[in-house]
Amino acid sequence: MAIESTQTTSNTTDSKPWYLPKQVWSFLRRWPVIPVVVLVVLVFSAIFAQIIAPADPIKQSLDLRNAPPYWFDEGTTENILGADHLGRDVLSRIIHGARVTLLISTVALISGLIVGTGFGLVAGWFGGTIDEVIARVVDIWLALPFILVAVVVVMSFGQTLTILMVVLALTAWPAFVRNIRAEVLTLRTRDYVLMARVCDASTLRILFKHILPGVTNIILVIATLRVGGLILAEATLSFLGAGIPAPTPAWGVMISDGRDYLDSAWWISVFPGIAIFSVVMSLNFLGDWLRDRLDPTLRQVD
Repeated sequence: MAIESTQTTSNTTDSKPWYLPKQVWSFLRRWPVIPVVVLVVLVFSAIFAQIIAPADPIKQSLDLRNAPPYWFDEGTTENILGADHLGRDVLSRIIHGARVTLLISTVALISGLIVGTGFGLVAGWFGGTIDEVIARVVDIWLALPFILVAVVVVMSFGQTLTILMVVLALTAWPAFVRNIRAEVLTLRTRDYVLMARVCDASTLRILFKHILPGVTNIILVIATLRVGGLILAEATLSFLGAGIPAPTPAWGVMISDGRDYLDSAWWISVFPGIAIFSVVMSLNFLGDWLRDRLDPTLRQVD
């Protein structure tokens, strides 16, 4: 008995070092901890940018021109992530750029969500000619070259923050239409919807009381995934000079500013690129998690 007890204790002790990492890995698979942390940091930076930014994002200092990050021999704690070609603090510009990115993405997404959800509900519910017209409009809209249209619009109406939000909003709505329409085509044949029609409920009441709650999960998933696309679109337009006007700090503008200094001052472009990559990947992971959680047939983790 003593030998068996000793062996049991030994086996338990040997398995303990593997127990905690296994539990941590299981927790990280079950819950989107890292993506949520990244997004919380983004929102916190956007809201409190004036407080946490170590310097003025548009203040220039030729003495700090292309100053390296602090861990280099020539670097200082005054510019933790270095300075750009005009001596502006890279970290401060990234923090303030988070505010611009969050503002543009939120406004564009909400606008696209309202328009796309409305068209999707109408197309799926009424069908027929209305459905055909909306479907063809979506097909034509998706066939338009977004970058070219955006550049033409900016050149015609001016490079302003409002114009950029309108352009991005015009690209956000088609993704909602197709998915919501497909779900409405299924929901409108459900018994509770047919019963509401028998009870002579109005079309608006049926759409908002019975149909809309049934597509909420799809709206959440598409919205989460579309935010990442809007951030990339904003960064692309800013990189091409058709986005945020100077000297407003934006991640795409910062990457564009540093493209001529990649061999000597790579940090000007790399750190904003890492910020874009981290946020977009976090949004994609969060969207996948929501899709798996809201649709039991796609769940991979119990």
